[in-house]
This record gives sequence, structure tokens and C-alpha cells, in this order.
Amino acid sequence: MIVLVDTDVLVDLALGPAPCADDAAALVDALERGAARVFVAWHTVSNFFSLVSARQGATATRRFIDDLMQFIDIAPATTVHLRAASALALKDFEDAMQVGAALACGAEVIATRNTRDSRKSPIPALAPAQVLSRLL
Repeated sequence: MIVLVDTDVLVDLALGPAPCADDAAALVDALERGAARVFVAWHTVSNFFSLVSARQGATATRRFIDDLMQFIDIAPATTVHLRAASALALKDFEDAMQVGAALACGAEVIATRNTRDSRKSPIPALAPAQVLSRLL
């Protein structure tokens, strides 16, 4: 299986609170062990850095990103994928960009806490616990 991990899952992993952090940690642990091929969108990394470094500091956040990039790849999105994202009927453009990245890497599922805003996604958007149950 190929999974695209949304920014909110990584932020939950880094900053908590439970149960969101617990579900994110369980999923990321399984992905690190090779349960699926895993990607993030390019813009996820900068969004994550902005959100997490304010609380954890730049050095710790960079280290966290470096650790994640040992087993997570960046989706190879192009202008074509951005155009596809722009054409989607999603309210939030950032969510549409996540779908564009998922299309670019061939993801079968998007792991996100925000499943409600991604109901019209052509790729299923599932909560971390739901993705984990599909992997096990």
C-alpha cells in the first residue's frame, strides 16, 4: 500500500495531545517498520516546520524532520498535479494540494485527522487509526 501522510498527522505526532498523538504515533511507527510505502507533500514539510518550531525550536524540529525523512519520501508533484488539485471540489486549497501530492505518488489513501474536509477527494482520506487497521 502507498500512503500519503497529511501535515496534521505529523503535527499530532510532534505536539500531541492524546488520543490524536497516540494514533499518529502508532501509524508512523508501523510506517517506519515498512508496513507501507509512505510519502508527504513538499509543502507539508514547510507547514510542519512553521507549526512545530514555534513550540519545539528550530533545531529540534529540523532533527525531527531529518528522522522522518529516513523512511518518508516527498511526493513527486508537478504543475500537472497542482492543476488537478485546483480543479477539485474541496473547500480548502491546502487539502486539495494534499490530494494532488497523493495523485503524484500513487497513494491509495491519505492519512489525515481532517477527514471531513476531504470527503470529495478522489483518494480516500482516513484517520490514522483507520489507515493502521488497513495495514495490519
